Amino acid sequence: MEIYFHKEDVKIEVKEKERIRQWIEKTIKNEGKKGETINIILTGNNNIKSLNKKYLNRNYLTDIIAFNYNRENIISGDLFLNPGTIKKNAEKYKSKFSEEIKRVIIHGVLHLIGYDDKKEEEKKVMREKENFYLDRF
Repeated sequence: MEIYFHKEDVKIEVKEKERIRQWIEKTIKNEGKKGETINIILTGNNNIKSLNKKYLNRNYLTDIIAFNYNRENIISGDLFLNPGTIKKNAEKYKSKFSEEIKRVIIHGVLHLIGYDDKKEEEKKVMREKENFYLDRF
């Protein structure tokens, strides 16, 4: 499985890249899927808002947008993360930025695997999965 890290219009770097790669691979395997390629792209406010508007018809900032390119049980996709929004959420929820970015990454991976969070019950399941995998980081 290939996991790449990129950045666009941000200065921040993802720390513990190799550990995150292994964590994502184990998560995908644990969910009964096979991983192919995932790009984790840190991007600025303008780009995340533009992507959100263009592809999801939402005109606001968000912490993550996941683009799923899966083929059957083979997981592949792009995760666009916005460090500015992640930082604000970390402050709001009184957590460390390093913890919040891991939560956002695993949230995106869960979307690629096939989980959704549109309904309350789906949100609950996703939050439980996030916590489960965060405990295994």
